[in-house]
Amino acid sequence: MGCGKTTLAKKLSARLGYELVDLDHEIEKQAGKSVGEYFALHGESAFRELESQTLKTFPYQQNSIIATGGGTPCYFDNIDWMNLNGLTVYIEMSPIALAKRLENGKAKRPLLKDLDEQGIVDFITQKLEERNPFYRKASLVVNGISLTAESLESLIPSL
Repeated sequence: MGCGKTTLAKKLSARLGYELVDLDHEIEKQAGKSVGEYFALHGESAFRELESQTLKTFPYQQNSIIATGGGTPCYFDNIDWMNLNGLTVYIEMSPIALAKRLENGKAKRPLLKDLDEQGIVDFITQKLEERNPFYRKASLVVNGISLTAESLESLIPSL
């Protein structure tokens, strides 16, 4: 959350002429409701099942960039499936850097909206501790502080 996954995916797909697939948008189309609404009605477990199913059955074009949610790699065998079917990228940033990016837009994020700055840092720190074992399985681990689509493109093998 806040590392720039969606923004970088949009810019990189435009640079490369690849299809962009935003997994959350595809889930919303399939479910007929927002991710937040789906969570509220069916709970996280049902959402994670739908997310995994959508990830693995979407009809991707050969050259596609997929922007996933931050939790996607952490459930079922999603990270292993993603690594078998493409190149995965973990955009790594510190909790403090992520909190600074998220502070102004926290009203749009239900998990953050009631937290102060330290609360956001604490929340992110906890999530990263839980998720880093999965994130670290990515094909590429890159520093997100000054990452651009151009610099990311240069790190991708065989482009």
